[in-house]
Amino acid sequence: MTMTRIAAALCFLAVALGAFGAHALRSTIESHGMADAWDKAVLYHFVHAIALLVLALYAGANRGAWWLLFAGIFLFSGSLYTMALTNLRWLGAITPLGGLCFLAGWAWLMIAHAK
Repeated sequence: MTMTRIAAALCFLAVALGAFGAHALRSTIESHGMADAWDKAVLYHFVHAIALLVLALYAGANRGAWWLLFAGIFLFSGSLYTMALTNLRWLGAITPLGGLCFLAGWAWLMIAHAK
């Protein structure tokens, strides 16, 4: 149940950050030249939050994949959100680690269901 709630909260947060970025934060994000990064963060955040919800509801044996996708949201989208707001470009070095977590989570599911 906890994983389902976390996934639902992450879906809620993706929608909220998408709307907040499109309206209240738009001038800050655009002044840093990071509108595309923000939009990509929201997209990857939302897609993977939905995947977390599905895994929490239907694939309880794939906790490893769940945690890898969770880490991916935190590292990939989190670094892009922070970079877009602060203009600290060195945070871009963290983003690929989140991408690797996403890849590892999806690979986990491919291997776990290859039988």
